[in-house]
Amino acid sequence: MKTHNHLILELAKRVEKAALELGATLTLEEAYSAIVEPPQFEMGHFAFGCFRLAKAMKKAPPAIAAELATKIQSDDMLKSVSAAGPYLNFIINAKAYGDLVINPVLDESFFKREILETNPKTMIEYSQPNTHKVLHVGHMRNLCLGNALIKMGRSINADIISVTYPGDVGTHVAKCLWYLKKHNNSPIPEGSPETKGAWLGQIYTKASHKLDDELGTDQEEKNRAELTAILKQLESGSGEYFDLWRETREWSLRLMEKAYSWADVKFDRWFFESEVDAPSLKFIKELFDQGKLVKDDGAIGMDLTDDKLGFCLLVKSDGNGLYATKDVQLAKVKFEEFKVKKSVYIVDNRQSHHFKQVFKVLEKIGFDQAKDCFHLAYDVVELPDGAMSSRKGNIVPLMDLVEQMEARITTDYLEKYRGDWSNEEIKQTAHAVAGGAIIYGMVRVDNNRKIVFDMDEWLKLDGETGPYLQYARARITSLVDKLGPVEENIDFTQLKTNAELMLASKISRYNDIIEKGWNDLKTIGLCSYLYDLSRLFNSFYVECPIGKAETNELKQARLALAKATGGILEHGLAALGITAPKRM
Repeated sequence: MKTHNHLILELAKRVEKAALELGATLTLEEAYSAIVEPPQFEMGHFAFGCFRLAKAMKKAPPAIAAELATKIQSDDMLKSVSAAGPYLNFIINAKAYGDLVINPVLDESFFKREILETNPKTMIEYSQPNTHKVLHVGHMRNLCLGNALIKMGRSINADIISVTYPGDVGTHVAKCLWYLKKHNNSPIPEGSPETKGAWLGQIYTKASHKLDDELGTDQEEKNRAELTAILKQLESGSGEYFDLWRETREWSLRLMEKAYSWADVKFDRWFFESEVDAPSLKFIKELFDQGKLVKDDGAIGMDLTDDKLGFCLLVKSDGNGLYATKDVQLAKVKFEEFKVKKSVYIVDNRQSHHFKQVFKVLEKIGFDQAKDCFHLAYDVVELPDGAMSSRKGNIVPLMDLVEQMEARITTDYLEKYRGDWSNEEIKQTAHAVAGGAIIYGMVRVDNNRKIVFDMDEWLKLDGETGPYLQYARARITSLVDKLGPVEENIDFTQLKTNAELMLASKISRYNDIIEKGWNDLKTIGLCSYLYDLSRLFNSFYVECPIGKAETNELKQARLALAKATGGILEHGLAALGITAPKRM
């Protein structure tokens, strides 16, 4: 493992040496990985659990802790060492926090350390919106989660390929084109392709309503036949509906690009369902000819009953493919084109069964990399009054929401600065705060829990929100600008209170939090860390005056600690995809 936390590394060296003196074999890596944070800071800043030495030393962990404590002496780094049950507790000197944590954060070397022990090339597929529908706030959980994981990983030099996979063919597209061609009476709106893309979402909703209304009538079979004919044209790549598809597809893609630009999201590769549609059908037919698939009532698939996954349908009796058809083909393309070692699919938990089937099909057809495919599931986003549905039309279009939030932020928080701030700074700050509210709200919740979007709550400057963290960082920046600059050769022994040392200790764990978040593919840990750090800073600021410190030496030490906190907040927010305004 990489022993990148220099503070914990120094503790591990002392533990390793003490264990050796007691006749026990303990590697540096074992000691390093066993050092944790005690539940109460007063007990110790860090602790080593002696459980792993019990078997080799044939003693109870509390007895081992007591013996180790006698072998480790206080020094410039360690203020004290004490045994507490099975744990060895350490109190760190302020100078060590300064030398090993605060100064490295201030000179940025802290963020350039080699963190990852292994670094397999990983593809993350996220944000799979459908063309011919509206991109709404519900899509943002996927987008924010994927982008945050990628930025977290890349902040510690993880080798990542980011891709998206919009659904630009399928029944939803046929419905939209069908209504647009046969039933629409309203004119195509003037203006940008993005405006037309948003309008297509309304057409899709109207199409869905009309088709639902005509279920069970004489029109139902006719409608189904017309939709099938449209799908055939799209598959063949010619015909009036294919031409209409190409035109309207561009409108939707421009709308997507506008949303991605707002969120500062960039993809290394755009995959499209349309590019794997025909090849996937060809591949499935080849597998059938090889005897790896079966035909049932004209449809082709794989019986996964023995795996408790039912029947995976791959080609319908009318000859059209399904999502599974394309995903089997796309899996091959991903590994062949980019030579990745791991392929992650960020898709909501309603598709869990789908991916279990797809991965099992890949395994049974002999695709070796099936074991390297992973579905990262998450729960959905709802409004306070329930779930959203493009088909029903009860959605909040993303770009409309963004405009509303930025206007609200400007009116409630920033208008008072007009005249002192430029109009451009007010605009950019509103943009950043709206982004912070949405992104943090989407990634702070465990993936297994639903999110209820509430604009009023998410925009608050107090509580666990993105704007709260942005404000904390802006406040620190203003403080440092007012009281700084931070001098060189700081005397960190001036830091003596728990409020100061708790903050320094929290800062020291930043890289550990990022590493764990990337390895676990979770953002909640970083979000909680940044929120806790901000709260600790607020306590420190109240208890430990900076501008009115008793001496200049104490002022400078506290100012350096504050600036380091601001640096961690800036890097941490950036790792979530959140911009930190300089002032708010």
